[in-house]
Amino acid sequence: MKSSPKKHRKKFVAAIAARVCMYLSLLAVFAFAIAIIWAVIRRGWQCITWEMVTSLPGGGFYIGKSGGFLNAIVGSIYIVGASTILGLIISIPAVFYLNVYLKKTSKLAYVARLAYDVLFGVPSIVYGAFAFTLMIAVGMRTSLLGGIITTTLLIIPIMIRSMDEVVKNVPDELYEASYALGSTRLETVKLVIRQILSGIATATLLSVGRAIGDAAGVMFTAGFSDSIPTSLTQQTATLPLSIFFQLSAPQVEVQERAYAAAFVLTIIVLIISLLGRFLTNKFSKHKI
Repeated sequence: MKSSPKKHRKKFVAAIAARVCMYLSLLAVFAFAIAIIWAVIRRGWQCITWEMVTSLPGGGFYIGKSGGFLNAIVGSIYIVGASTILGLIISIPAVFYLNVYLKKTSKLAYVARLAYDVLFGVPSIVYGAFAFTLMIAVGMRTSLLGGIITTTLLIIPIMIRSMDEVVKNVPDELYEASYALGSTRLETVKLVIRQILSGIATATLLSVGRAIGDAAGVMFTAGFSDSIPTSLTQQTATLPLSIFFQLSAPQVEVQERAYAAAFVLTIIVLIISLLGRFLTNKFSKHKI
């Protein structure tokens, strides 16, 4: 039976309405992103100076006196860099154990993925409170090591769930061909890693973005210091905490400095995003 012109008209209107909704959603997300970046850059650029980026806080920096937040920049790099490395060391074996060593119908794999989904949505302050409780139990004080441990716990679920979705999309024929050629499971894992390097880079990028902007988790575990830590047992500052403390100050001049720190944090995130995009494209082109 031929469909009536009225039905054709309804389908056409529905298609147009869906397309308009998609365009509006895309424009809304794009507008929010531009508005946030523009607000941070506009206010941060007006008050940022070379001294703020290259010097440590002087006496009374958080009440409007001279100095900078180099300690927070270095502290963020320390925590994010170390936690990312630790997260990859833990996450990659876990992902391949779920997908290569366990069967797809394994109950253990199902429970593990469910647990990671739950941990994925846990707020960072809960991780901070949990790590702080453990630190008290073992007699550890707030320190750079505490911040690294907390941030590692925070990003592991992100890494595992992101990489797990990539590995699950690897064709079964690749595993079968590898086993047919006499490869061991470990050799098969190495082969799959070469195929999903772009996915690993994307998962790492998502984790770094979550880690570098976290303030609640490290507030309890990393502490805060006006100096750059020289050991894992010393306290350290981070850019999110520096922004929080400056915005909490009553002086308008100090609040403006918070936007300068936010400007630096935004630039770091943009650089990481561009680098991640470059690595993703590079790995995608070199799949074998």
